[in-house]
Amino acid sequence: MNAMDDLAFSRTVVALFKNVVFKETDQEHWEVIQAQKNKIEDYVGKIGLTLIVDELDGYGYLKQRSYGEGEEAIPRLVPRHGLSYPVSLLLVLLRKQLVEFDSTTGDQRLIITRQQIAERMSLFLKDTTNEAKLMADIDKHIDRVEKMGFLHRLRGNEERFEVQRILRNFVTGEWLSHFNERLEEYRRYANAGELKDGEAKS
Repeated sequence: MNAMDDLAFSRTVVALFKNVVFKETDQEHWEVIQAQKNKIEDYVGKIGLTLIVDELDGYGYLKQRSYGEGEEAIPRLVPRHGLSYPVSLLLVLLRKQLVEFDSTTGDQRLIITRQQIAERMSLFLKDTTNEAKLMADIDKHIDRVEKMGFLHRLRGNEERFEVQRILRNFVTGEWLSHFNERLEEYRRYANAGELKDGEAKS
């Protein structure tokens, strides 16, 4: 391996540490993942991480390794952080819409507008007469989910987003199995404030 290959490897590992690498938007790093997958796996494995690559949907990311009983675990590289109630709600709503989309169409890309997101979220948020503040808050939640790698803003159209299929790995089947229960909790939150602001039950 020459110096250029070493540099490409290092840049790709750094990109993986920062976020998800998507084939569509980061072809250079994606090609390195394809060419040096085993080397990346060996490298990150030494610090308790696992490389996850989805060839079909075209993305790769790092995940904390799971340890079996009796194994000595390496301390987490990145501590867990709880999601706020609205962000958790948005992820669940997007995941449900992705399931509905896949079951009714043969298309690969789910495109959703900012207005559609706002309409769905507003059903489970506290009533307010300040529509401008509501939309500003929803935009903040959308930005957070976009930074997490689950939404991709379409180039040339700030109002439209593609739902990234990596969301299926984050919002698992266990989440979906309790979906109706979660939505009932969210409705109670919206109607009576039974959940405190900033909390999301997991």
